Amino acid sequence: MPEEESSTKNVEDIKKIREWLAKQPHLPQNIDKYNFVDSLKTFFMLADTRMICETEFHSGEIPIFDMEKYSLRHLTKVTLPILKKYMLYTQEAHPIKLKQIHVINIPSFLDRCLALLKPFMKSEVASMIHFHLPNSETLYDYISKDVLPVEYGGNVGRLSEMKNEWIQKVNGKRDYFLDESKWKVDESRRPIENPNRKQLFGMQGSFRALTID
Repeated sequence: MPEEESSTKNVEDIKKIREWLAKQPHLPQNIDKYNFVDSLKTFFMLADTRMICETEFHSGEIPIFDMEKYSLRHLTKVTLPILKKYMLYTQEAHPIKLKQIHVINIPSFLDRCLALLKPFMKSEVASMIHFHLPNSETLYDYISKDVLPVEYGGNVGRLSEMKNEWIQKVNGKRDYFLDESKWKVDESRRPIENPNRKQLFGMQGSFRALTID
């Protein structure tokens, strides 16, 4: 499916989800403060802080995405053009090598989430993803408890402690983030045409046959 048609279909899917949600008053209503763009900004600021502060990086990293309390209303907050740029950066420019990707506490509407990501996801990245049901222990088949926080059955501290630590680190780089001279783009280096543009997004196949660990 061409990229333009795929994006149009995603917009239509989000519209249908929003219409359906409007008829479901029993679903959670407390996500008005959630801002998708701000959440991605937070990711980039943490990533930049790591690049500045850390002197050594492992040969590969394993991100864990926790979908507990994630609802369909969160899904309608997604801005597709921003999501596309985020996926491009993390797959093509982020200077960290991925080894695995884990999604824990997966919801019943996981297929809808993946339908949004699929057009922007490379097949080799999709092959790294492992899904874990709520209250399961399959995550430990891949990751030792010795490197997990208490909330995930580990013993390296609590998430609240880690959060506070990183807030302090980011605040410590406040002047760096406010220095506009560091956030410029040299448009003369931007290629007019990219022969590989169509290969940057989308993956072949279907998410219908998901493998749940």
